[in-house]
Amino acid sequence: MLIQHDKLRDLVTKMMIAAKSDEAEARAVADNLVDANLMGHDSHGVGLAPRYMKNARAGEMTVGGRASVITENGPYLLVDGNMGYGQIVGPETMELGIARARDHGCAIVGLRNVHHLGRIGAWAEMCVEAGFISIHYVNATGHIPYVAPFGGYEARYSTNPYCTGIPASDKYPRIILDMATSRVAQGKVRVAHYKGVEMMDEALVGADGKPTNDPSVIFNDPTGAMLSFGQHKGFGLAMLCEILAGGLTGGGASRPDKLDEDTIRNNMLTIIMDPNGFDTGAGFPSEIDRLQDWVRSSKAAEGHDKVRFAGDPERETMEKRKVDGIEIDDNTWAEMRERSVEFGMDPAAFGN
Repeated sequence: MLIQHDKLRDLVTKMMIAAKSDEAEARAVADNLVDANLMGHDSHGVGLAPRYMKNARAGEMTVGGRASVITENGPYLLVDGNMGYGQIVGPETMELGIARARDHGCAIVGLRNVHHLGRIGAWAEMCVEAGFISIHYVNATGHIPYVAPFGGYEARYSTNPYCTGIPASDKYPRIILDMATSRVAQGKVRVAHYKGVEMMDEALVGADGKPTNDPSVIFNDPTGAMLSFGQHKGFGLAMLCEILAGGLTGGGASRPDKLDEDTIRNNMLTIIMDPNGFDTGAGFPSEIDRLQDWVRSSKAAEGHDKVRFAGDPERETMEKRKVDGIEIDDNTWAEMRERSVEFGMDPAAFGN
C-alpha cells in the first residue's frame, strides 16, 4: 500500500504515545523513521516502530531518557545515552559536539549506551548543516549478532554503520555517505523477508555456512548470518567500528555477554571538523566542486543514467515519495497494527 508521509508521521506519533512517550518525543521518533522511508531506507523506517514499542514496554529502553555528559577534556566529549531513544539522544549529542567544535575547531565525541540511533546519516546532516565535516563509527550490542567475520560463517557482530558527511557548496549539495559494513543493512533483510523476495547474491549464508538468497535464514533457528561488503575490506571496517565505537567509548564491543538481551544498544564515535581548520588557502568547497565536475562527467554505464554521489539517491527518492507516497508491505503494516492494538490503539487507525 502507498501512504502519504504526513499521515504516516501522525500514525507513528500515536504509536509512540501509546508506548508512553510524550508528544514531542513521539513526534521526533516518527519524523526520523518516516524520513528514512522517504529517502528510500525502509530498513530504518516505520517498520522499526513495533520493536521500539516492545522495547519500551519491556524496559529495554528508557522512555524519556536524555543524554548526560560523562567527561569533558578539550575537544573530547563523552556522553551516555541512558538507553533513551536514539532519535532524542542523537541530536542532543550532536548539538553538544557541534558547540565543542565551534570552540575548539574540532570535536571528538563518544556516545555510549543509547537505544537504536536509526539512520546515522541524520546526525551527519546536522553537522554539515552547521558547516562541519563529520565522521561516524557505530557498533551495536544488546541482541544476537547478525554478521559473520570474513573467513568464518557464524555471526559474531552487528551491521556496524560507517558514515561521513561533507558540507554543501554553492554548486553541489552535501555529500552523505551512510552505509552498513555488511553487504546490506539488517533491516533490508527484514524487508525482503516480509515481502517474500530473495536477497542479492553474496549477502547471506545459511546455518550450514553455504551461500543463500533466502532472507528467512536470519530469522529462523538455527540462524544463518549476513556477510560483509567487499569481503575482508568490509570486515576490517566493521572491526574499526567495534574498536572505536564500542571499545574507545566504554560502551562495549561485541562479545557473548553483550549479546544476550532483547534490545538495540548503540555506541558511536563521532569526529567533527571545521573544513577551514587547516587554513590552506586552497578553497575546500571549490576543490570539491572541481572533483565532482570531473567525476560526474563520466559517461553513464549500461543500466545507469548518470553518475551519482552519496546523498543523491536519497534526495531523488524523497522528491518522488513525497508525491507518490511511501510503500508499506502487508506484513510490516500488519505487525504495526498488531503491536499498536496490544498497546490500546484503535484498529480503525490502520483502516480496519
